Amino acid sequence: MTSTGAGVCPHCGWPDAGEPFRLLSRHATAAGRTEWTRCGCGSLQVRVVDARGTRVVSRGGPAAAAGDVRS
Repeated sequence: MTSTGAGVCPHCGWPDAGEPFRLLSRHATAAGRTEWTRCGCGSLQVRVVDARGTRVVSRGGPAAAAGDVRS
């Protein structure tokens, strides 16, 4: 996973603050919460929600389609 500060998904260009994304899990922290989400393109994202707002701090690439898996 790579950190990001661009404000858009590097894989599909969707704004980090926009929908669609799917919430996978949410965890309380001392400063707010951490959310694991999926972007509309399928990339996994880690979002931090605290007094500074919501931001994507790490993300992976979109999952490979079933036909794209190499053995």
